[in-house]
Amino acid sequence: MSTKDYVEKDYYKVLGVPKDASTAEIKKAYRKLAREFHPDANKGDAKAEERFKEISEANDVLSDPGRRKEYDEARSLFAGGFRGAGQGGAGFGFDLGDLFNGQQGGSGGGFGGGIGDVFGGLFNRGGGRQAPRRGADVESDVTLDFDEAVDGVTVPIRMTSQAPCKACSGTGARAGTTPRVCPTCVGSGHVSRGQGAFALSDPCRDCKGRGLIVDDPCDVCHGSGRATSARTMQVRIPAGVQDGQRIRLKGKGAQGERGGQPGDLYITVNVHPHPVFGRKGDNLTVTVPVTFPEAALGGTIEVPTLGGPSVKLKLPPGTANGRTLRVRGKGATRKDGTRGDLLVTVEVVVPHELADEALAALEQYREATASDDPRAALFKAAEGA
Repeated sequence: MSTKDYVEKDYYKVLGVPKDASTAEIKKAYRKLAREFHPDANKGDAKAEERFKEISEANDVLSDPGRRKEYDEARSLFAGGFRGAGQGGAGFGFDLGDLFNGQQGGSGGGFGGGIGDVFGGLFNRGGGRQAPRRGADVESDVTLDFDEAVDGVTVPIRMTSQAPCKACSGTGARAGTTPRVCPTCVGSGHVSRGQGAFALSDPCRDCKGRGLIVDDPCDVCHGSGRATSARTMQVRIPAGVQDGQRIRLKGKGAQGERGGQPGDLYITVNVHPHPVFGRKGDNLTVTVPVTFPEAALGGTIEVPTLGGPSVKLKLPPGTANGRTLRVRGKGATRKDGTRGDLLVTVEVVVPHELADEALAALEQYREATASDDPRAALFKAAEGA
């Protein structure tokens, strides 16, 4: 696109966020829209693919603090009145594209070389070769079983992004042919023209700023040199990852353009719940039923562990219902390789039916403890309140 189009595009509107949106809000909006318009979810839908490109382009600029600042400054300057003669200005005889594409060699009009400094991060300088562009960040989701999240696992991730067309190696020309240097701009992608004291540069209309002309376009990318690329990566999910956690893999996103660095891959992890075990940080949790005699008299019970043999746990006499006991080293794996603990919560089970012998013994127990009122302290506190 031309530099004028670059500035006049409202990336905030594309992502549906306000101009003062935080980085987190921008990323959240991008993730939501990218999932909605991703080519994998809209196969054969050209409009959705174009929308996905616009969303990725907006995120490239707004998610980078430096580029976002330069973009905001450019739009602010545009809104401040540099719209050319005839719009209430001081008779400047150039349009927005003239201003942003101006070469830095001159010193007229009081601007000197400052325009290139202001917009150097966004636009080409002096009509030369376009600057490298960092690849877009890519969002993906993965769903793991509970034990896979605890111990770590390697999973395949399928990624779809824009990359140089493989059929033409990014040239845009049909296999067996090559583009020719544009005779109008002699390969620079820009044409210069005089405008008073300024030396102005516009993208070449014949080659649309590429510097090359494709006479026989590639059947795959239709001359653009870009195509949707799908690849599968084996990604290691670290042990101890938690539900909803977001993992960043640096340099594993979309490929850059013109030698630019690749973007990053962000993976959001979803974890299936376990029917027995729960999670509390680096510790695992489990609720174990015990009988009244085990709780009252104490004893040793058997407790299951995740993916391993059961362990013996000693119950102290008089263990109350709901008490939590700790089994060391049977929890989730930490980053340093050590493991958290297994937190065992005791649940005293009251039987629905009792044998005659058990019922008689329980009646004797009730008579023996009739003088012990467990609610006496409760009523005393209520009366004193």
